[in-house]
Amino acid sequence: MPGFVLSSTLALPAAEASSRLLRPPAVNAELGPWLRMTMPGAWAGRPLPAWPVGRPLFRSVILFLGVLPLDLHHFRLEATGEAGFYERSSSLIMRNWRHKRLLRAVPGGTLVEDRVVFACRLPLLGSLIAPVYRAVFRHRHRRLRRWYAQVGEPAP
Repeated sequence: MPGFVLSSTLALPAAEASSRLLRPPAVNAELGPWLRMTMPGAWAGRPLPAWPVGRPLFRSVILFLGVLPLDLHHFRLEATGEAGFYERSSSLIMRNWRHKRLLRAVPGGTLVEDRVVFACRLPLLGSLIAPVYRAVFRHRHRRLRRWYAQVGEPAP
């Protein structure tokens, strides 16, 4: 299965990183302005560490520019807590979607690491779409580094 790992070391204490980055509005802020995930209101206001694990939670429409539906994602968490989450979901395009976001305290801040592995329902599509998913996560990390100084750099 195709996959990738991206990380950023932010000058943000781990507890603060958890409270800021593990919330639905933060996810959509990272994805914006290109993409947005919909979710029921009951979930949108809850931090991810408070979400139940091991069962389907809801369906999320992935929207391009906030209006054009690209995919229907069946959202499920396998683990969650202050140190991150492990999502094991599927969608109309993806037979398997695995996303781990890990937050780890490091000297001067927090290491934010995203590990993504996926398998498309149509195998040929996987090799075509893999660069798009990598670009989306590179965009997310660029936004994080823009909003929060990196360890060893002045605040933005």
